[in-house]
Amino acid sequence: MESASGQYFLPRNQIAKPFSSAAVKKALMPLPQFIVFAFLGGVFIAIGGLLSILVAGGMPGIAANNPGIVKFMAGAMFPLGLVLVAIAGAGLFTSDCATLPFAYWQRKINLADVLKVGGIGYFANFLGALLVAWLFAYQTGTLTKDPWKEYAVHLATHKIEASFWVVFAKGIGANLMVCLAVWMASAAKDIAGKVLVIWMPVMAFVALGWEHSIANMFFIPLGMMMDAPISLYAFLYQNLVPATLGNIVGGMFFVALPYFFLWGKSAPTDQHTNTKDSNKENMQSDKSAFEQDLFTHLTHIAATHSQVEQYQGFQFFLVAVCVLQI
Repeated sequence: MESASGQYFLPRNQIAKPFSSAAVKKALMPLPQFIVFAFLGGVFIAIGGLLSILVAGGMPGIAANNPGIVKFMAGAMFPLGLVLVAIAGAGLFTSDCATLPFAYWQRKINLADVLKVGGIGYFANFLGALLVAWLFAYQTGTLTKDPWKEYAVHLATHKIEASFWVVFAKGIGANLMVCLAVWMASAAKDIAGKVLVIWMPVMAFVALGWEHSIANMFFIPLGMMMDAPISLYAFLYQNLVPATLGNIVGGMFFVALPYFFLWGKSAPTDQHTNTKDSNKENMQSDKSAFEQDLFTHLTHIAATHSQVEQYQGFQFFLVAVCVLQI
């Protein structure tokens, strides 16, 4: 709705500015700060995954008769992670797959910035997700007993059973949803709006069983800690690599590219430029007003002068002043 968009959300042609500015801010961060920022991204996404397993894995009876409800509950809990990333503030590789190329195509950052933010952010996300898996899920015993352990092991094992192509395709779908959530959150003007537009697409990709590389940095290592029959090679080649590649394609080519084509090339006029133009127009207006006042005042004096010779001399003076002002 146009009225709602105008009140609660930015118009679609104005979303590009906050969307790309997220990448610019990360590129300008000092390296130690950015590492911490991205580390938190992995922590937050993993906490969403932890909550998802706790709720969905705790209903085995429902899973036997109504598996769709369990998938929905898993999806409904997981968006907590991206909400924390967007509201509290953190760096996330999968959203960077759209914001970085968008800002690069707008020539706001260079290729070195893209590689730095994307590469370092990826591994910092990995460390954060591993910490949550080991410390909060395994060491606390939150998921080490059935039915949660069985659910976590089954989830991790299931993720390495698909072919490279299937995981790649699921990775495209997952990050299409994540980056659309970030695009829409960039448009929302308040926290409630951001939470709402993040929740729906993220819930959808989890319920659909699509592959999110950073989430899998939590799910699969957690299953391995609980003795799931998964080798390091299987984790990396059969899931993490194709999921990561799919996430890159989904964010870059299914979100960043079409929206850059639609609205990224022509951003709204810069405020600084508007201010300069406004000041210039005001100065010209003031100058014109001054000249008009001067002309009126001197004409009045000349009209009331009694002697013709003085009037003619004054008229000459008036013309000279006007010429000088021009």
